[in-house]
Amino acid sequence: MDIQTVKNRYDIIGNDPKLILAINKAIQVAPTDLSILVTGESGVGKEVFARMIHDNSNRKHKKLVSVNCGAIPEGTIESELFGHIKGSFTGADKDRKGYFEEADGGTIFLDEVGELPLQMQVKLLRVLENGEIIPVGSSSARKINVRVVAATNVDLLAAIRKGHYREDLYYRLNQISIAIPPLRERKEDIVLLFRKFASDVAEKYGMPLLRLSDDGRQFLMDYPWYGNVRELKNVTEQIAVVESERLITRDILSNYLHYVPDEKLPVLFRQDNPSASTISDRELLLKALSMGQMINEMRAEINNLKQVITSLAHQGVHIQGDADIPTYIDSEKYYQLDSGGASPSAISASGSYGGQHQHIDSAEEVEFQDSEIVENEPVSLPDREKMAIVRALEHHRGRRRPAAQELGISERTLYRKIREYGIMI
Repeated sequence: MDIQTVKNRYDIIGNDPKLILAINKAIQVAPTDLSILVTGESGVGKEVFARMIHDNSNRKHKKLVSVNCGAIPEGTIESELFGHIKGSFTGADKDRKGYFEEADGGTIFLDEVGELPLQMQVKLLRVLENGEIIPVGSSSARKINVRVVAATNVDLLAAIRKGHYREDLYYRLNQISIAIPPLRERKEDIVLLFRKFASDVAEKYGMPLLRLSDDGRQFLMDYPWYGNVRELKNVTEQIAVVESERLITRDILSNYLHYVPDEKLPVLFRQDNPSASTISDRELLLKALSMGQMINEMRAEINNLKQVITSLAHQGVHIQGDADIPTYIDSEKYYQLDSGGASPSAISASGSYGGQHQHIDSAEEVEFQDSEIVENEPVSLPDREKMAIVRALEHHRGRRRPAAQELGISERTLYRKIREYGIMI
């Protein structure tokens, strides 16, 4: 089957050499039974490649079963993959086949395989090496004949170095590797895809076709597209439905794409950083912590000021000032507080600084709304991560799902972190 026929069959748009190489490689390895690892950012179309491989294999008349490993709760993932027998746990009122048994004779597509817990990685490795599964609650193994196509947007080699992924499983899955390029590396294909999606919407809803101006075309090509083809399709459909103007300019696109190419990107989306989809859970937690850290730093500075005031009060120093710039006065000189602390001012002691005069005879007369002294000591990364989790759980009264959403991580990852840090809910 030639490349153009494959592209037409699977609705693949683009002529980028890296994309053509990936398609050609998928067609070549499809007739084999080797395990294939498809890599690429979220939204590049990894599932399309899994379907392409299955349809051109000797297993095409059997099932292709797709499994999103990142969407299955950790407590049930073994049962979902390998099945269970009646009575193996509460609610198991009958035997149930798992995804692997459902795909027997065909292909199983394990999407987000990088999200598998370590315990499940061991069991998956056994299945791949021995061709056997053991349902939950059973003591006997069952033979299966399944071809595995896995996909991930995680850097598995980096995960291996950090101890989050098994090296032996990686090499067992990665007998053949197919890398799908991100959309920002296929600049010439972006306009083709825009026209295709715009044409589909126009045909479906009977609308006039969209056209791109020169600056609009350049804007699309310069935009980083971290959501890849999925993001481009979504934006094109929005514009086609909402905009009455059919000539799409840079100004119109900037209302939907909140990034100007010649401006500096936010820290999580800089060109020299990983894409948003590959940012680690810890980095996301640190992002959630940033506001809290700023507040703590402000509180620390406030408490430093309190200590200065207390020290001056012990010395019987008079304090006067307005609400904006407090000024500390001894018998001869004003001491005006600036960013560096108290510094001498040339203002005469007989003058006034636009506010009421206050006299402090002792430290006991100094009352603070918040007497807590925040120590400005460095906090370790794990401690900060744990603090963020505890705060989110307290805010949502122990409910893990909304807490995970607030932190920007999956519920399963939150559950793992709770166990890791021994957090009591």
